[in-house]
Amino acid sequence: MPHINYNHLYYFWHVCREGSIVGAAEALFLTPQTITGQIKALEERLQGKLFQRRGRGVVPTELGQLVFRYADRMFMLSQEMLDIVNYRKESHLLFDVGVADALSKQLVSKVLEAAVISDEKIHLRCFESTHEMLLEQLSQHKLDMIVSDCSIDSTQQEGLFSVKLGECPVSFWCAQPPPELPFPASLETRRLLIPGRRSMLGRKILDWINRQGLQVEILGEFDDAALMKAFGAQQKAIFVAPGLYRQDLYQSAEICEIGRLDTVLEEYHVIFAERMIQHPAVQRICQRDFSELFASQTTDEKKPA
Repeated sequence: MPHINYNHLYYFWHVCREGSIVGAAEALFLTPQTITGQIKALEERLQGKLFQRRGRGVVPTELGQLVFRYADRMFMLSQEMLDIVNYRKESHLLFDVGVADALSKQLVSKVLEAAVISDEKIHLRCFESTHEMLLEQLSQHKLDMIVSDCSIDSTQQEGLFSVKLGECPVSFWCAQPPPELPFPASLETRRLLIPGRRSMLGRKILDWINRQGLQVEILGEFDDAALMKAFGAQQKAIFVAPGLYRQDLYQSAEICEIGRLDTVLEEYHVIFAERMIQHPAVQRICQRDFSELFASQTTDEKKPA
């Protein structure tokens, strides 16, 4: 068979990923007619139909599915090559990290410190979004790593790996004076602020509340723990804060801890693509032992008198 025109194959690959010729044309800044012509030329070369119509879009035929599997591996591998070449040739080592917005930024900052060493020039770029959005950007090679409260199943997410860094308990806090009822019944005495239910921690807390049979009034959901703490103090509401904030909160005479959930933990995972295994910053974070950092979050600290 004569040599395949890889531009034709590249356009075919985009049509498969977008699900339509119009979508691929927009992504490639080309006209639909140009894409159609390129696909037709590839079909003539392969001597078979690659797509069939379905609604307003197209789906690959059996031959198209076969070709896409190979094309996907080829172009993913080429992207991997470019990533490795680019971060090795830069005067500063480029490291793009996505951070799930539900996580404590103080603790994430300590994790990212492991990526920085004094004798290496590194350019760190951090982006904040939801776990789902970050995972999509990671799969599109727009990020090198994400820090999230969720892990991934490598058997279901081909080419992606996750490493659990640690976990810390969470507590319920409120402005003084504390509720008269004991915990957890005290949660029914004031309005409650919790992490957003789209976060893993938010879902865990809601599940715990339901299993306890508590009738609570949820005033709001917050992805940012620091904002929840500030808003909760102003509204005299009960709010949730991870163990990381315990030392800061104990220093405030206006805030008191009313209960701790040692069975509900905020987890920290890093997720990265296989192509990033050799990235120096990824290696340093994955190889660092964070047990001491997370152990400090679970240690009981004495309240000031």
